[in-house]
Amino acid sequence: MVYWADRQLNARLARVRNDAASMVHRQHPQRFVVLATLPMLEADDAIAELERAAELPGVRGVYMGTNINGLDLDNPRFAPVFARIEQLGLPVFLHPQQTVDGNRLSNYYLSNLLGNPFDTAIAASHLILGGALDQYPQLHVSLPHAGGALPILVGRLDAGWTSRPETRRLAQKPSSYLTRFSYDTVSHSGPVLDYLIANVGIDHLVLGSDYCFDMGYEQPVRFVESVGLGPREKAAVLGANAARILKLPV
Repeated sequence: MVYWADRQLNARLARVRNDAASMVHRQHPQRFVVLATLPMLEADDAIAELERAAELPGVRGVYMGTNINGLDLDNPRFAPVFARIEQLGLPVFLHPQQTVDGNRLSNYYLSNLLGNPFDTAIAASHLILGGALDQYPQLHVSLPHAGGALPILVGRLDAGWTSRPETRRLAQKPSSYLTRFSYDTVSHSGPVLDYLIANVGIDHLVLGSDYCFDMGYEQPVRFVESVGLGPREKAAVLGANAARILKLPV
């Protein structure tokens, strides 16, 4: 994801990256599929690249930041892009980008340790409260880092929905939208993963590694096995759920 460049370079970088990723898929079709990146600075550019990339071998989804140069994903300028993604039936996989910052997160790597999961929660909350999930009922969004802070704090969003006029545009309480997302397993906590399974269901959980970053798992499968799932549940998390979302043969 590159959103810092000017419009022309942004579009060019997206094309080059998507072409290169598709080439990797063609070389190793049983090992890799592609999440296309889009030049989101301009909706017309993003849609043009989306339609081009969707025809490339191996493309099975879209990779997008939790914000676009500080603009949240419910910003009206992105509406045509999400509409076309939904029409194409592609899932969207989010990852923190230019996360919430400030001097209070500058020490101890808190910009990552807290900034990433907070930014995921902010992005998901905008998609919920901004009405994007109502507007695009077939859109699937996958959240990194086990949903970040969202699953733990969604009760607070529900409380706001009952008492604050800013949130009442929704017909349903915010927690009812949790199952519109899938979540990776990068929680670094067995109890947190248990909580997620209990509240969103095993069919919404996909294996995550956070490779190749220092906060990733060296043995992501081993972490899932440590949670104590049954054979069907483990098979779902380790592959079947992702295959369904990405429309891959099982």
